[in-house]
Amino acid sequence: MNTRICGAAHLFALALCLASTSARANEADSTIIVTAPTATNAADSRANRTAGGTDIVSYKDYADKSVVSLRDTLAFSPGVYLQPRYGQEIRISIRGSGLSRGFHMRGLTLLQDGVPINLADDNGDFQELEPIFFDHLEVYRGSNALRFGSGTLGGAINGVTPNGRTARGLYMRADGGSFDSYRGLVSAGVADDRVDAWGALSADTSNGDRDHAKRRSLRFQGNVGLKISDVVTSRFYASVNNINQKMPGALTWTQALSTPRMANASAVAGDNARDIDSLRLQNRTRFDWGDLTLDVGAFLNVKSLYHPIFEVIDQEGADRGGYFRVDYAGDIIEATVGGELRVGNIRSKRFVNLAGKRGAVRFNADQDARAATLYGEVRVKPTDTLSLIAGGIYADGRRTQAINVSAANPAQNGTIDRADFNAFSPKVGLLFEPVRGVQFYANVSRSAEFPGFNELAQIGSFVPLDAQRAWTAEVGTRGRSGPLSWDLTYYRSDIRGEMLQFNVGPTIPASTFNADRTRHEGVEAALQVDVADWLRLRQVYTWSNFRFRGDAAYRDNRLPVVPTHVYRAEARIGTDALHIAPNVEWVPDGPFADYNNLVRTPGYALVGVTGGVKVARGIDAFVDVRNITGKKAIGDISAAITVMPASAIYYPVERRAVSAGLRARF
Repeated sequence: MNTRICGAAHLFALALCLASTSARANEADSTIIVTAPTATNAADSRANRTAGGTDIVSYKDYADKSVVSLRDTLAFSPGVYLQPRYGQEIRISIRGSGLSRGFHMRGLTLLQDGVPINLADDNGDFQELEPIFFDHLEVYRGSNALRFGSGTLGGAINGVTPNGRTARGLYMRADGGSFDSYRGLVSAGVADDRVDAWGALSADTSNGDRDHAKRRSLRFQGNVGLKISDVVTSRFYASVNNINQKMPGALTWTQALSTPRMANASAVAGDNARDIDSLRLQNRTRFDWGDLTLDVGAFLNVKSLYHPIFEVIDQEGADRGGYFRVDYAGDIIEATVGGELRVGNIRSKRFVNLAGKRGAVRFNADQDARAATLYGEVRVKPTDTLSLIAGGIYADGRRTQAINVSAANPAQNGTIDRADFNAFSPKVGLLFEPVRGVQFYANVSRSAEFPGFNELAQIGSFVPLDAQRAWTAEVGTRGRSGPLSWDLTYYRSDIRGEMLQFNVGPTIPASTFNADRTRHEGVEAALQVDVADWLRLRQVYTWSNFRFRGDAAYRDNRLPVVPTHVYRAEARIGTDALHIAPNVEWVPDGPFADYNNLVRTPGYALVGVTGGVKVARGIDAFVDVRNITGKKAIGDISAAITVMPASAIYYPVERRAVSAGLRARF
């Protein structure tokens, strides 16, 4: 994999040389990665035709931040719950998706340029999305992600990279700060009448704000577009990731609140880490006949994971697939039909952990997965102000595991497990726009999520797990009037068989079970006030009421991990020439740590500030200060059945940190 990375870097260096011959100064007011708003405008238009919760996040919304993870890009996206654990490791959840999954991800479809990075069993590593590359991110909550072929409870997040037409010239960015943290980015774009190309290389290193949290990464992202004819265009994408992250582990209550810098002793002894090497290649070809368009494409994801934890997890895998999407846009009727097939193979091995090195073989299996979807949606406009929407998605999944070696249970050697799932999830909705720029919407939908290998093969042979299914209703409004812009959604999901996890001890991975009936309901709210050209206030608020419903063991208890109320606000004072933006994150009461609702973490408020100044034409400086007061608090939790004082299940919030940097376009 490292040879692939070096090869990509050499190709990128060549692209930089080509770019330098045609570089031009940026005429925009601020120095950001893109120079043309075309792609973001198109994304906004698609979002505004959706009868449900959506959000488009532009690069300029987080340009002044030290961009480490999705947390830094989506902090002001309504309804997205993000909590950093360490480095690039975060908990990410929308509407309670993957609620108690404290590692990797579940219940969300993550995409880059429209192609999922999820593996064929729908698990995945969000660290493979490098936010610093993106032009913008598209967030489609719940069933509103149908256009991405997603039928999950949480929905989809799509990161869109620039191309040679939207980001011409040479762009560079560098920042550094606390904990010996340094990040750099260089990108270049070139274009002529028929061909354009864009590429970027980023590097990141940090000792982390906790012991045993050192990280480093080297990434490449690039694409080449071809205009084959007036009808046909094609774009080829390449992405290479080399990510190395030490893992400090969880702490006890006392440790997290008194000595948050320390690492878990067993994490240090086992040299816990998550190292990822991945290569993604993809193509998207479009046929445009005016009212009718066809997108077809194919992709290949090759990935290796070296992951010393309770044992050394060592995996090599490859996923490949294809997709199509047909869009028709008439005056009265619009329609979408699409489908996707993903097939993946993983050689899954586990070894005795000898201080982070492989010991004796504990487990060896061949895991094969398939995921197929077929979806469609029809939008009818009986009047200029009303759209009626109906659609659905059929999903089919298969998981197969052939066990070669099981040291813990030799009787499993040679056994083959198989699990098959399928579901149809319909959706109906309406979108009403009484006046231009003001919308009201409502929809009812079903979702289905199938267990992956992390849930089925918890230790060895498959355990019996059902699919998670839910009915969700949502109503809301979004729009802009004068200085006010808003996004407000209420939803309620009644779930059967929710896949929940709990921590069972320091030497055994988390276990998963199907709950009987649970309910997720909440409010996703965002409000921005543009008081003047030099003053902007933006706020997001999330109310989450997640509960069991008449459970035999847990009655109507609240589900742990996600707090009931989360509020963030930022006031940007000044112009692109000079501005400062104080911000606050407030959690009035922390969430429960256990399913029995006996232990609840304390609330907290974190204060920060960002700022920027134009140094010269095409050159900006920025600063990002976090947790100014040095607040000690618990930010995230690994859920447990019963919590004891010695339970190491807590992750402290980020410590005070200061970073600063420069952006330049030539």
